[in-house]
Amino acid sequence: MPEPSKAAGKKGVAAPKQAAKPAAKEAPKEAPKEAPKEAPPPQEAPQDTKPEDRTPEITGLFIIKPVDLTVETGKDILLLASVDASQLSVKPNIKWFKGKWLELGSKSGTRFQFKETIDKEKKVYNFELKINKAAVADAGGYRCEVLSKDKCDSCTFNIEVEAAVKDEGNILQAFKRTGEGKKDEDAGELDFSGLLKKRVEDKQKEQKKKKEEDDCGIPPDVWELLKNAKPSDFERIAFENGITDLRGMLKRLKKVRKEAKKSEAFGKKLDTCYSVDKGNRIKMQVELTNPDIPVKWFKNGQEIKPSAKYVFENVGLKRVLTINKCTLADDAAYECVIGDEKCFTELFVKEPPVLITKALDDQQAFVGDKVELEVEVSEEGAQVIWMKDGVELTREETFKYRFKKDGKKHILMINEATQEDTGRYQVMTNGGKCEADLQVEEKQLEVLQGIADLTVKAAEQAVFKCEVSDEKVTGKWLRNGVEIKPSKRITMTHKGRIHKLIIDDVRPEDEADYTFVPDGYALTLSAKLNFLEIKIVYVPKQEPPRIHLDCSGGEHINTIVVVAGNKLRFDVPITGEPAPTVAWFRGDAEFSEMEGRVHIEIRNEMSSFIIEGAERSDEGSYNIVVTNPVGEDKATLIVKVVDVPDPPENVHITSVGEDWANVVWEPPNYDGGQPVTGYLIERKKKGSQRWMKMNFEIFNGTAFESTKMIEGVLYEIRVFAVNTIGISQQANTSNPFMPIAPTSEPLHLTVEDVTDTTCTLKWRPPDRIGAGGIDGYLIEYCREGSDEWIPSNKDLVERCGYTVKDLPTGEKISFRVRSVNIAGLSEPAYMSQSVTIREIVQQPKIRLPRQLRQTFIRKVGEQVNLVIPFQGKPRPVVTWTKEDKPLDPKQVSIRTSEVDTILFIRSAERSHSGKYELSVMIENMKDVASINIRIVEKPGPAQAVTVKEVWGFNALLEWQPPKDNGNSEITGYTIQKADKKTMEWFTVYEHNRQPRCTISDLIMGNEYYFRVYSENICGLSENAGVSKNTAYIQKTGLVYKPFDYKEHDNNMAPKFLTPLIDRTVVAGYSTALNCAVRGHPKPKVIWMKNKVEIRDDPKFLMKHNQGVLTLNIRKPSPFDGGTYTCKAVNELGEAEVVCKLEVRVPQ
Repeated sequence: MPEPSKAAGKKGVAAPKQAAKPAAKEAPKEAPKEAPKEAPPPQEAPQDTKPEDRTPEITGLFIIKPVDLTVETGKDILLLASVDASQLSVKPNIKWFKGKWLELGSKSGTRFQFKETIDKEKKVYNFELKINKAAVADAGGYRCEVLSKDKCDSCTFNIEVEAAVKDEGNILQAFKRTGEGKKDEDAGELDFSGLLKKRVEDKQKEQKKKKEEDDCGIPPDVWELLKNAKPSDFERIAFENGITDLRGMLKRLKKVRKEAKKSEAFGKKLDTCYSVDKGNRIKMQVELTNPDIPVKWFKNGQEIKPSAKYVFENVGLKRVLTINKCTLADDAAYECVIGDEKCFTELFVKEPPVLITKALDDQQAFVGDKVELEVEVSEEGAQVIWMKDGVELTREETFKYRFKKDGKKHILMINEATQEDTGRYQVMTNGGKCEADLQVEEKQLEVLQGIADLTVKAAEQAVFKCEVSDEKVTGKWLRNGVEIKPSKRITMTHKGRIHKLIIDDVRPEDEADYTFVPDGYALTLSAKLNFLEIKIVYVPKQEPPRIHLDCSGGEHINTIVVVAGNKLRFDVPITGEPAPTVAWFRGDAEFSEMEGRVHIEIRNEMSSFIIEGAERSDEGSYNIVVTNPVGEDKATLIVKVVDVPDPPENVHITSVGEDWANVVWEPPNYDGGQPVTGYLIERKKKGSQRWMKMNFEIFNGTAFESTKMIEGVLYEIRVFAVNTIGISQQANTSNPFMPIAPTSEPLHLTVEDVTDTTCTLKWRPPDRIGAGGIDGYLIEYCREGSDEWIPSNKDLVERCGYTVKDLPTGEKISFRVRSVNIAGLSEPAYMSQSVTIREIVQQPKIRLPRQLRQTFIRKVGEQVNLVIPFQGKPRPVVTWTKEDKPLDPKQVSIRTSEVDTILFIRSAERSHSGKYELSVMIENMKDVASINIRIVEKPGPAQAVTVKEVWGFNALLEWQPPKDNGNSEITGYTIQKADKKTMEWFTVYEHNRQPRCTISDLIMGNEYYFRVYSENICGLSENAGVSKNTAYIQKTGLVYKPFDYKEHDNNMAPKFLTPLIDRTVVAGYSTALNCAVRGHPKPKVIWMKNKVEIRDDPKFLMKHNQGVLTLNIRKPSPFDGGTYTCKAVNELGEAEVVCKLEVRVPQ
């Protein structure tokens, strides 16, 4: 049977959406009036919310509250609520309820729509609930509840749904004219008073009818539940729906049940509502009074035709509608029509929770890039909510965000990302959520190779070359600040990251400053072209050889710096007559290679030293020596190769916290010939392929703290070294690590045992352990008067107990315990007091006698002498308390020896009753025993002894128990009687348990008094309760008249004393039908199913014992349901009884 309370939130029949605007206008007017009122405290449904550490504070959070509404059926309902978030630390959550516990959030769909907006400037959240096409079932009480981390608020409101108002025609027809007898239609005057009187009467009738319908303030949906419920469930339904006037409810319900007419077509109608999980099957059934009447089924007003989805079944008088593979489209209102009669029900289709199978990944992008965040869920077409920094994302936000569904995948696309898009993005479903960080940064263009100055001779080719980090970057070339246009002699190329300017047939006018400007970046690369003009002068005489160098080295005039991988060409002009011979040396060895990566070229008056793709091994000093007969000249060339640095060394994690980690490394062994300017640090989740930068500015140190990490997730970190040439290769990735925090301190540190040199401690694990777990425990001790804590264990202790050894005998020692995990030491747990190191021969133990283990009872005035032995060495400290308070030595005497303690009360009084507690303690070890003492006395007399009735020779006597029972249970009463003439008392009953008795064998004509003694374990009461009135036995004349006996005829027709009862059973579980019959001669019994006699069927077993008839049905199935008849027949007549058996299959 589905839950009846859910019927109130059902969808109605489709109708035009025209009621939203009036509802929206009405809400703001009413809300300000209700804002100052104190919001009622939110009501908690059993097991509906998770337990919190403390109850949220009830405060007035609502700025605008939902108001009571009245709407016509078929129109829309719009409810508004505004919440002030300025005093909240986290985003508030809102829940809408119908009735007590039906949450409308589970019904989100085409009928119930929820919307949430935020005003960031005013810090106000606006929530909307829209109910499309209101139905009569939507009427009732609603509740809106707002919850935050430590605050909450709620408000209630009502919605009334009325039938649509029909047009009653022209209002002029309602008017009467005074001249009714005249033929002219315009004759006479309009009778306005008659019209007003009629309108007033109609309004009064309508109000009276509405008052009768809404009697007791109970919603209509609750009345429907009460009409169909059993009387034993009335009190539960009233409690769940907040009904306090139970008497009025029962009075109205009794009247309604009397007026209810029995249906002529339906034997049993549909249930008020049904519930089914999505994809499962549901059966709805009715029972007819006439099996030949046609039945029609409707869904939201549309007739249902038989199909593979909708199956109609006829089982006897039952008509069953089966819906296979239910979907959300089947969540609707259904009705069964038989002739002019109808019955309605509603079907709720519950959607299974949507789980996230593939979570979001952290991403890093540049400004202007297109970003796609992808998540995969367990169901196709599921609804998900995208949020950024706790705020829901919608398509209305300047169409910046696009949402895409591809089967189970959901994609959030951000076109042209900006730095404002940086943040934490969340995806929420009804079964979970996941989150990831998006980092958007400005593009930075890095220069991998700059432009070098050139010295070129006439008619040669000049090539300016540069390399940048982005292949897509374009740019323009300038000569002395003027843009260069391509020509036959000047060409510009762009291949990948390399940009070239080529000038063929260099002329003197080409000597200038050349600049490359990348588009979109405030960056320029400049170099100078030097034109080398050669003049030939004929000197008839010989000249010594000379080397002409024009080097622009920064450190030495003959020093050249080249970037590793680049080409170095060093042209050395040479003069001399006759032509000199050229020799190149590297160190002391002559270098004469004419081919290969490193080689020399010799031309007329020119010698060139060329390195193709410079390497670190090419660094060194190179000498050129030119000689001719006239003389010799030499020059030294120092080549320095610069490169990106080596990666940093020994990257490792030094410490971690709850959301942070410290990473350190060592500088690279080789700085590339240029000083290291800083480092770049990146991190990623283990298993992910996306690295996220931790710093966008160069970091100068060798230790870095990474923050904003998720506890319990494995991370990896890598580091790059940076110099003026570029970025190094990545260092070895750090070992995977997990941000974790130390645990809380251990709990309940106590001493278990102490000897002359050891102390055994025990404790419990910490309350908060965290993702790092516990590696073990560290135990430390400190001597009294010292501040030094000494570790007692070298290796960590895994169990929650440890024996500290080699302690000084007789000294007082303090102990503390810390838990240890990868995050470090926790806060210590201390002992409440110091422990004296000395052997305890015996632990304290109380030997409580057997008779004291139950309540110890003594009478008032008797002595109480309790001897309780105990053990323990050295001599323990003994303490007595009563009800957690010390004993009064004036009332109770205590004597304690080394082996026992005695509690003595000379004369017991009832005030000595109570719970006594004995504690025996040695150091920190303690044993406790409880003793219950009860002091009793005789009870008081019975109260209000009264003769209630006298008949014949008997009298009925009643009384009340005594006011004072003597601190003991009343075990019985003793009753005595006395003749009024003699007043001599005679005992009639002893140990009578009940406060009443019937006294017989009284003497005719006498008048009697009665008295009653009460009795407990101490005996009879001192006084007796005497009856206020007497019992008089009247005298009557007795005449013996013999009875005229007639012979009794035992023959009778069969008659059923106990009828059959309608039953509903579960398929597969055996059941039995029982009834009782009387008749003589013994009647013949016939069992029938659906008017057909049951004969030799092994499924049925029939029994007849002393008139009790039983039909056992073994493991019934749905086909065994129907109408069962038991018929009894003898020669005087026949009788039969009928019942209905329904067999349900568990859903």
